Amino acid sequence: MTDNKKQKFKYGDRWFYTFIKPLLIFLIYLLYPPKVIGRENIPKEGPIVFAGNHAKWVDPEMVCAVVKKRQVHFLAKQELFKGISSIITWGMGAIPVNRKIHDHDALEYAIEALNRGLCIGIFPEGTINKTDDTIMPFKIGAVKMAEKTNATIVPFTITGDYKIFRGATIEFLKPMKVKGNLDDANKKLMDVVRKNIEKGEKENGSKN
Repeated sequence: MTDNKKQKFKYGDRWFYTFIKPLLIFLIYLLYPPKVIGRENIPKEGPIVFAGNHAKWVDPEMVCAVVKKRQVHFLAKQELFKGISSIITWGMGAIPVNRKIHDHDALEYAIEALNRGLCIGIFPEGTINKTDDTIMPFKIGAVKMAEKTNATIVPFTITGDYKIFRGATIEFLKPMKVKGNLDDANKKLMDVVRKNIEKGEKENGSKN
């Protein structure tokens, strides 16, 4: 991890995020008005790993907008850190990930943030789910970083039609602590998210 990346990450903790978040909230509630369930499941302090399904490109912005009192540092593909978009991506405190490799720097970066008591956002599927399956297999990064830092995992699901001017339902589920075997914890996390998506799809009568 370079010093330059560390500097930009800390920059994302400060004034730019404070400036841009009200605009983000306005745009999300205007264009994709969300129904939010389970905010009481979000701890008010301490490190958190938000982990959930990835339905649309706007999912990270959705989560950041509806989590009112905590800044969420999402792991994002490194391509978003180039060009004009990089100003916003760095400013929001996102963490770059090289999806072509097992990016140990990204994991180290996230662990550093959690050890500082911050919040990480991650989509364990690794990319937007464009398959017919409810969710794709979860990668182990979410439970691994939570176990290393004793962070709380807050699973979330995004369900509904999720079209412009007709938003989704985002639900934060009961917090989890990672104990014991990481593979078992990862399976438990995946099952919790999958079952809640299926419940949401049944209630809404549609799939994302």
